[in-house]
Amino acid sequence: MEEALLLVKKEEVYYENCPGCKVDKAKHLTNGISIRNLLYIWLAVLCGRSSFMLGRALTSILWGMVSDRYGRKPVIVFGVITVVIFNTLFGLSTNLWMAISMRFLLGSLNGLLGPIKAYATEICREEHQAIGLSTVVAAWGVGLVVGPALGGYLAQPVEKYPNIFPKNSFWDKFPYFLPCFIISVFAFVVAIACIWLPETLHNHKDNNKSIDKAEALEGGSNNDDEAEEEKSIFQNWPLMSSVIVYCVFSLHDIAYQEVFSLWAVSPGRLGGLNFTTDNVGTVLAISGIAIIIYQLSLYPMVQKACGPVTLARLTAVLSIPLLQSYPFMRMLSGFTLYAVISSASILKSLATETIATGLFILQNRAVEQHQRGAANGIAMTAMSAFKTIGPAAGGALLTWSQKRLDASFLPGTHMVFFILNVVEGVGVLLMFKPFLSVKK
Repeated sequence: MEEALLLVKKEEVYYENCPGCKVDKAKHLTNGISIRNLLYIWLAVLCGRSSFMLGRALTSILWGMVSDRYGRKPVIVFGVITVVIFNTLFGLSTNLWMAISMRFLLGSLNGLLGPIKAYATEICREEHQAIGLSTVVAAWGVGLVVGPALGGYLAQPVEKYPNIFPKNSFWDKFPYFLPCFIISVFAFVVAIACIWLPETLHNHKDNNKSIDKAEALEGGSNNDDEAEEEKSIFQNWPLMSSVIVYCVFSLHDIAYQEVFSLWAVSPGRLGGLNFTTDNVGTVLAISGIAIIIYQLSLYPMVQKACGPVTLARLTAVLSIPLLQSYPFMRMLSGFTLYAVISSASILKSLATETIATGLFILQNRAVEQHQRGAANGIAMTAMSAFKTIGPAAGGALLTWSQKRLDASFLPGTHMVFFILNVVEGVGVLLMFKPFLSVKK
C-alpha cells in the first residue's frame, strides 16, 4: 500500500514516514535557520577534526557511499563514537606503534567529515546553505585553536601541576591521557546530543530525485537531462572540476602552513622572523578566532552578494600579492612586526576559508542527494592525498631557498613564496571557464 502523502503545495509532495521529507517540509515552512541543527554540525566537526589523514583518505569514499545508502545520521553518530573510543585508547598508548595504530583506526572509522558537509547543505534552505557550510569551516577553525591549546595546557600534568597530579601515579604513566580524556568526554556528550539529530536522507521510492528535480520534471524535462542524472559520479564534470581545483588549493594551503611556521621560527640570518613557537602559536590562534567570526557573520552576507565562485576568484587573486609581501616583513621589528604578520596571517586565513567554502558549495550543488555523500567522500580522499604531499614539499622548498640567500633572482625566502604563489596561480586559472563548470 502506498505511503500517505502530505501535500503542502500543489507542486511539492512529501512522504509522511520519510525523515528527509520531514526536513524538506520544515525548510519549506520556515524561512529561518535552525540554530539547533547548526549546533549539531558544529559539535560533530569539532569531534572529527583529529582524524588521521591516511585512514581518512582510504575510507572517505566508502563512508560517503554508506551515508548515501543508510543516511547521514548513522555515519555522523558512529564517527563521533569512534572519537570516544579511539581517542581514549590513544591517550593510553604505551608505545609509538600503538599510538599510530589508534590514530589510523580513528581516521579510518571516523568518516563524518564528508557526510557532515552533505548534511550541512541539506539541512538548510538553498539561500542558507552558505552559513551551513560556514558552520563546518568555523567549527574546524575552533578545533585548530582549542585542540593544540588543550594539549599544551593539559599534557604531562604531573610536571605542570604537581600539587594536583602526584608523581608515580596513573597520570605520570600516561602523560597524554588527560587532554585525550577531556576530548573523549566532550565527544560522548555530543554522541548523546546527536540522538536528536534529524535525518535528511529520503527513504521513499523516489529518493533518487530531489524535490527540485521533481519540480523540473513537472515543468517538462528532456531525456538528455534524465540521462545526465544517471551518469557515473566521476563523469559529473561540475563536481570533478571543483574537486580538482579544491585539491590544488589544498596543496597550496598545507604547504603554506608548513612554510609559515618554519619560516617564522627561522633565524634572521636565514631570512626568518626569529619568532618563538609561542609567538607562532599566538599568531595562529588569533587567525583561528578571526576565521570563526568571519565565517559565522560576514561570509554568508558577502557570498550572497557576490556568489561563491566570484568571491573565491577575487580572494584568490588578492592573496597572491599578500603572500609575496611576506619576505619583506622581516625588515620590521618589535610590535610593528608582530602586528603586521598577525594581520597578514588573518587575511591569508580568511582567503583560504573563503575559497574552500565556495568550492564546498559548488561540490554539493553539483550532485543530487543520492550521490552527495559519495561526492564529499571523493573530495575528502583527493584532498587528503594532496595534503600528504604538502608538508614535505613545503619544508623542502624552504630549506632549499635558505641555501640561495645570495641568488640574483628571487633570493632566499622570496623564491619559496613565489613558488607557493605559482601553485595558487594555477588554482586561480582553473577557477575560470572552460575548466571549472558550475551546475545551473
